[in-house]
Amino acid sequence: MGRTKAQQLANNEKMADQLKIAVVTGAGSGIGRAAALALHRAGFAVVLAGRRESELEKTAAAGEGSARMLVVPTDVTSPASVENLFARTVREFGRLDVLFNNAGVSAPAIPLEELSYEQWMAVVNVNLTGVFLCAQQAVRVMKSQTPKGGRIINNGSISAHSPRPFSAPYTAAKHGVTGLTKSIALDGRAHNIVCSQIDIGNAATEMTARMTQGVLQAHGAVAVEPRMDVRHVADAIVYMATLPLEANVLFMTVMASAMPFVGRG
Repeated sequence: MGRTKAQQLANNEKMADQLKIAVVTGAGSGIGRAAALALHRAGFAVVLAGRRESELEKTAAAGEGSARMLVVPTDVTSPASVENLFARTVREFGRLDVLFNNAGVSAPAIPLEELSYEQWMAVVNVNLTGVFLCAQQAVRVMKSQTPKGGRIINNGSISAHSPRPFSAPYTAAKHGVTGLTKSIALDGRAHNIVCSQIDIGNAATEMTARMTQGVLQAHGAVAVEPRMDVRHVADAIVYMATLPLEANVLFMTVMASAMPFVGRG
């Protein structure tokens, strides 16, 4: 009997050693919720970060209230709030293996000259500075833990390649994310920290519901755009997250096949 208990303890310790820890920002809806649940199904403990605690709790409930899910209300534009997120992660789980930098907002689709300073900064603060603050804390954790290293996945966008009409704040911030991704990938190399970017086009979430009614195109017309099931995005993130650290998908584009992105229009 004693030997059986000892074996069980050894098995538990082995399972703990194998458990991977992921932080997902913007986990209360859309792509963030889908990615968090997919990572959970893949065996990760997932820390759910976002501004709306009630929505984070809904994501946790969809994971059947697992002990492998931790809700941490977070404002990614606040250095103190972000620091608390990663401190809680380490306190609860002991390390960090994956950060999915997903939180994002957009501004009204209006001409550039009509944008207010506040509208511009609201987008840049979440979509670029928030990515930087979270990556900064993740790198600090990944450098200090044993074994060292980990993976950061940034949510870019189709806009990181080509803008939609009247999208200057969002597009500029997403281009900034691309530069940040490359810099993290380079600077993290010596510490076994890898960085990736996933550029997503027309996943079926609340944010893209308007596309079913028609959105403005580059040539001035309004057209309905096709969307894809968000689970394809979640599956792609799990693939990226579960690669060994010796391999990296530096950039991946996942898009609705028939959306007007490739070509003229």
